[in-house]
Amino acid sequence: MTSGVLDEAIKKAAIAWISVGDGPAYALWCMPAESSLVVVSGPGEQFAPGLAEAQRATVRLRGDHGGLIVVTEAVVERLAPGSEEWSTIVPALAGKRLNASGSADEVAARWAANDCAVVRLVPVAESAVGTAGLPAESAAEAPRETPARVETRKPFRLHRVRKR
Repeated sequence: MTSGVLDEAIKKAAIAWISVGDGPAYALWCMPAESSLVVVSGPGEQFAPGLAEAQRATVRLRGDHGGLIVVTEAVVERLAPGSEEWSTIVPALAGKRLNASGSADEVAARWAANDCAVVRLVPVAESAVGTAGLPAESAAEAPRETPARVETRKPFRLHRVRKR
């Protein structure tokens, strides 16, 4: 696989499927930055269990057609609030955050105060697998159990509905 395909997939990425270790992959909103991806998670943000503490993660990227085109291992680097990387990358990330309350600077300050994890995923080019090396079968899994599931009630009917 060429690094050009990997670089192009990273540039166009808005969502990446990221898994840590043998855990399940989560669809996470991300931002491309200098041939790497930047992801925010934590209180009030997206759920990415184990990503902040991980050393490596598996990243799956999709193509223009919506299908999987690249799977690669990535080195996880957590950005520290106040560092030079934080001051250059996080305002851009906060500016792209949809439905954020406040300006980009206020969102970045909230991430620092709430101990949100802003991580940079730097792909390991040698581990990248392109479309030719991907499995032919679907990687779809059954939905996971969640407390957010809500049973729907039958609609209320005042009178009996007659069949014709």
